[in-house]
Amino acid sequence: MGTTELEQRLAGRLAELRTERGWSLDDLAQRADVSRSTLSRLERGEISPTASLLNKLCAAYGRTLSRLLAEVEPEPPQLVPADRQPVWEDHASGFVRRSVSPPHPGLRGEVIEGTLRPGADIAYDVPPVAGLEHHLWMLGGALSLTVGDTEHRLTNGDCLRYRLWGRSRFQCPGPEAARYVLLIVLP
Repeated sequence: MGTTELEQRLAGRLAELRTERGWSLDDLAQRADVSRSTLSRLERGEISPTASLLNKLCAAYGRTLSRLLAEVEPEPPQLVPADRQPVWEDHASGFVRRSVSPPHPGLRGEVIEGTLRPGADIAYDVPPVAGLEHHLWMLGGALSLTVGDTEHRLTNGDCLRYRLWGRSRFQCPGPEAARYVLLIVLP
């Protein structure tokens, strides 16, 4: 499967970020705990990144995934029509991410719609930016969200507020997809 135009721009931006810092592929591999060969293939646009891989890279670069994606998209307007909201899908994990209100210079918050297929299980070792404020509001299905060592079971209408300092894990027990809105506020 080939990469999309967005993934090609993302690959280029990831290579730029590494070069801007003066890091070799080996340096980044050590910082992100990702193999050098995977990083090389990703930067050349030969593979599509997973959510877990992008999270590791965002942590190494100290930025949120939304901010990284915004860097490869044109400046977002104040009004973001539904058909212009960037959608990214991690086919391997069954995660679909819609950037409802993309990051914007001068603003600290953003809104994301997430959908996880039944059985999806995504673990993040570290937050992309320590201390991110999250407000997760369930729109449908069920979600098991572990923040640090605490597991939270959410169903339709529930809202979980937390600051993200360490690891997290999103699991969709099914039988239907978990659909939620996530408001992220930079510290």
